[in-house]
Amino acid sequence: MLSADVSLTPTVTSLPGSAALQQIANGVAAWALIGALLALLLGAALWAIGSHTQNMHQSASGRRAVGTSLVAAVLIGAAPTLINFFFHTGVSVH
Repeated sequence: MLSADVSLTPTVTSLPGSAALQQIANGVAAWALIGALLALLLGAALWAIGSHTQNMHQSASGRRAVGTSLVAAVLIGAAPTLINFFFHTGVSVH
């Protein structure tokens, strides 16, 4: 019994509406970055106020918000590279 081989070659232009979908993905990434920026600013403000008023819980929450927003920005920026890396890794498995 012979097995049929299948192949996969993703292209952005293969389906109608692909350009619109790409624009939506770009827009969502922009909004996510704006959200990360707002979280960074609010976290920095909480951190500063908590440190100034010696409120360790508020200061720790601000530090956590700053760190989380920075990690989120890195992941948003690296998302296409990470997806492509794992896709190409998966394609190379035989």
